[in-house]
Amino acid sequence: MRYILGIETSCDETSVAVLERRTVRSSVVASQAQLHAQWGGVVPEAAARQHVERLNPVLQQALDEAGVALRQIDAIAVTNRPGLVGALVVGLAAAKALAFALQKPFVGVNHLEGHLYSAFLMEPDADIPFPHLALIVSGGHTELILAHGHGDYALLGHTLDDAAGEAFDKTARLLGLNYPGGPEIDRRANQGDPNAFLFPRARVEGWNFSFSGLKTAVRREVERLRAHNALDEATLNNLCASFQQAVLDALIEKTLEAAQAHRVGILIVVGGVAANSALQAQMRTACSAAGLTLKIPPPKYCTDNAAMIALAGYFRLLAGERADYDLDAYANAPLGCLES
Repeated sequence: MRYILGIETSCDETSVAVLERRTVRSSVVASQAQLHAQWGGVVPEAAARQHVERLNPVLQQALDEAGVALRQIDAIAVTNRPGLVGALVVGLAAAKALAFALQKPFVGVNHLEGHLYSAFLMEPDADIPFPHLALIVSGGHTELILAHGHGDYALLGHTLDDAAGEAFDKTARLLGLNYPGGPEIDRRANQGDPNAFLFPRARVEGWNFSFSGLKTAVRREVERLRAHNALDEATLNNLCASFQQAVLDALIEKTLEAAQAHRVGILIVVGGVAANSALQAQMRTACSAAGLTLKIPPPKYCTDNAAMIALAGYFRLLAGERADYDLDAYANAPLGCLES
């Protein structure tokens, strides 16, 4: 098995990638951010329509950049869970059609597992030793996963309400910032004081997270400032910095506690929020102090992409896994069993 085609359409990025075994030959991502900016968030029906329009051109571009003909593809990996069902169905239907036409095997991939394998894209010829701990932090997910081996995962903790990335986007909308909100808050936070506002850090059981109370605290502060006509540019930057620091404190504290409790020496941080500059810097400092090896993919692999799906699929195909044509799409699908 030489060439693996990956397809990712779980939300608002249409992505196709070609891997030569574990090496990325091409990874094309067509973002819908500009389309959804007018609504301040992803509209599922619009996202699905855009996937229909963009998938074939993106597929051709990925093949062209890889220098690989469609007939040379040996297997296909496609995201089929979790995500927006309408969006997932587009990619899944394409994968089934290609598998049938080429008479090649295909496999469904959990989007969260794809994020885990984004860290492996940093070192295509070397495995990250197991066990290791993974913090998946994105717009839809905030989870701590203990990876015992390929395909062997235990869920240690998760968000009880909003995901961290969701909290970023909702707070950005509250502050009147551009969509997507995460990068804009990150940029402004670099110019603000993280101690200007004392926002709460939720203390919840185990290694779980909660960000809804933080979001409410920010809203109340913004309402107070607007009532006094005191929300100037400097204050806005301070709000962003203080909000961001509250999120990062929770993520870093819980993650390091879990790593120490399970005696793992390697931590990977993946997902869209892993591209946040402050999270990267502070997590590196914390891991260095704790004696942990930290791996964070480059930004192009932090956000949704098909290369990570292709690599996750590659390992499943190597293990002998094959999907049938009745494979379905699912909006919700946990990765691993909850470990007590």
